[in-house]
Amino acid sequence: MTGNEDSEWVQLGARLRNVREYLNLSQQYVADRTGIPRSAISDIERGVRKLDSLELRKLSRLYMHPVGYLLGEDDTGEDVHALARAVTDLTDDDRAEVVRFAQYLRFSADTERRKQRR
Repeated sequence: MTGNEDSEWVQLGARLRNVREYLNLSQQYVADRTGIPRSAISDIERGVRKLDSLELRKLSRLYMHPVGYLLGEDDTGEDVHALARAVTDLTDDDRAEVVRFAQYLRFSADTERRKQRR
């Protein structure tokens, strides 16, 4: 394995660990639900063990994240999760204000794109 391949396995493992920890799941729980031994979960998260496509699919289902996100091909999911974490403890009124602001930003971006097309 090349250094670049090693780095990709480490990045995948870190992404899997981050999602698991965000969901507040233990390695043992993941092992019990997926059939992947707990020691293998640990090795995968440290980037020292490869996983096959079936194992990745099991983790994807359990973690409720697309395989592409886990592979680092789609980072939009992280933005959405970061936003969800940020608004979790807000009041209903504050969350409504965040939604209004997001709608404002989208409207502003759409307006700017229309101006650029002219």
